[in-house]
Amino acid sequence: MTRNSVSRTLLRLYWLLFTVLVLLLGAKFADDIPGVPESVVNIASQLYEFTRDMSLLIATGGVAYLSNIFQKRSKFVESLEEEWRNIVRTKSALLTYCEKPYLGTDDYLAAFSRISETIDTMRIVYRNAGETDGLVGLYPYAPLHDMRRALLTLDPRVNTEPSLEQKQLAKDAILQAFYGLREVFLEELDLEEPQHTLLISGARRMKVPGADVAAQMQQDVQRYRLNREKSPRPDIDAMLAELREREKANGSDTPKQ
Repeated sequence: MTRNSVSRTLLRLYWLLFTVLVLLLGAKFADDIPGVPESVVNIASQLYEFTRDMSLLIATGGVAYLSNIFQKRSKFVESLEEEWRNIVRTKSALLTYCEKPYLGTDDYLAAFSRISETIDTMRIVYRNAGETDGLVGLYPYAPLHDMRRALLTLDPRVNTEPSLEQKQLAKDAILQAFYGLREVFLEELDLEEPQHTLLISGARRMKVPGADVAAQMQQDVQRYRLNREKSPRPDIDAMLAELREREKANGSDTPKQ
């Protein structure tokens, strides 16, 4: 269920809820409105009483409906994420093929099968744009076909010895198509900027080696308990102690976290 579908469904639900609340408000105070016929007041009163009695059932149905909507949305997002991972893997496979010094038929067929599968698995996520009962419609993400066409230029059964320029051109075409696809494909995922970014090149860890007092005390207690017991493998203890001293001598005693 796409983001627009969810938004439209929720908007209709909000309008329905607003309309029902207005009607119930009018039914509640119908007898206080001058000029309203007695029959209308009775009907409004009965409607209000019925809605109040059924409020729990109505609320349960509304919650179930909303749960179904968001469950469909969650499954759609999962399918979309998996499709994007598939596209990324396909892009990597095509670029790897372009980098091979000698292009073999088996490698080409494997790469072509990969892009063909990626094009077809899009059907489990989206239907064609403008598709109707009588019209096929347009494939929603044409750059995938551009990637396929670029790969066709390196078919070893047709182009037995492609030049480096031809390989580079096909690679650049694949990357251009991928970048264009990436710019629009991920919009549906409602991605947000991270709260904690690292935007500089050459960044490094700012924390210094060490731990707080509580952790050091816990370490000392564990070491004391361990030393009180006789070791079943002194040779292992000696080896680990030697390795630990080597790390200290090399200035790498702190484990990487």
